[in-house]
Amino acid sequence: MHILIAEDDAMNRDMIARRMRWEGFTISLAVDGSEALHLARTNMPDLILLDMGLPKQNGWDVARQLKSEEATRHIPIIALTAYALPEDRIRGLASGCDAYELKPIDFDRLMRRIHALTDGSATR
Repeated sequence: MHILIAEDDAMNRDMIARRMRWEGFTISLAVDGSEALHLARTNMPDLILLDMGLPKQNGWDVARQLKSEEATRHIPIIALTAYALPEDRIRGLASGCDAYELKPIDFDRLMRRIHALTDGSATR
């Protein structure tokens, strides 16, 4: 299974990428919203882990664009963010994110969410 990780913080990106590789996933990495859009459209990942505070184009805009396009609207998006207010969660889900997970990341919970969104097709 292929996961696109869109995260601008190098330490977070590396930590998430290492964990996802350890779980057996193939990954692509994006450092900003524009790159996330490009990689989502060209690589067609099975799932996207999307930071909401990305530069160039924020995660809300990225999710909204991907969910508005026929070719990419089926890709599950999990928001990974430090924006913890209830209205942030509502905004994330309204923009098209399928799930909203807070940082610091609870990887056991995240893996359950990945499996649920991919109908168990995620390999471990």
